[in-house]
Amino acid sequence: MKAVGAHITGRVQGVAFRAWTKVEAQSRGLSGWVRNEPDGSVRAVLAGPEPAVDEMLKAMEAGPPAAIVATVEIEAATAPEDDGFAILR
Repeated sequence: MKAVGAHITGRVQGVAFRAWTKVEAQSRGLSGWVRNEPDGSVRAVLAGPEPAVDEMLKAMEAGPPAAIVATVEIEAATAPEDDGFAILR
């Protein structure tokens, strides 16, 4: 199991990045959450099998079609206690 925090910058708000992240994470069997940050970035926590987390991080470098991702910064994180993937407000 692997758990990471991701901070995504660029044009990532107002382009369905959170909804896309939830669908993509669920399709990979990951748990965690995603939320918009006040500075216009997006933050997420992803937890699951290492290959699936790594694949999701790679997908986040592109994001949904309308997004323009500048950076995806990764940090260690604690896996969420709950299963499933949530969009936080």
